[in-house]
Amino acid sequence: MNKLFNLKSLSTFSFFLVATLVLQTCGSAKSVDSGYITTGPAVSYETDISPMMTRSCAPCHFPEEGKKQPLNTLESVKEHIDDILVRVQLPESNFKYMPFKSKKPALTADEITMLKRWAGQGFPK
Repeated sequence: MNKLFNLKSLSTFSFFLVATLVLQTCGSAKSVDSGYITTGPAVSYETDISPMMTRSCAPCHFPEEGKKQPLNTLESVKEHIDDILVRVQLPESNFKYMPFKSKKPALTADEITMLKRWAGQGFPK
């Protein structure tokens, strides 16, 4: 009887452990579309991306003033594009959402699409 009780306890514990893991994964994995777009109007770093980064990411991500990962050059934005796309599309209540605590204007859906298009077009200058 004692072995049967231990087996039931183990089964119950295993069920709750798996259920907890599944629920945590489902709740935190809000789908974020970081897929690049290859069609549409041409996008350039100088004309389109740099002003957007300056408006929404400075001073925190710009050296001289910022102490976070620099995002003030084509190379740095290109290197971190996947993380940028994920973080700007998170719910504002998520602690990883950028811009942090909405201190700067959030990127619009059109601007996020522009970032995806810029990446899909091979990061033109």
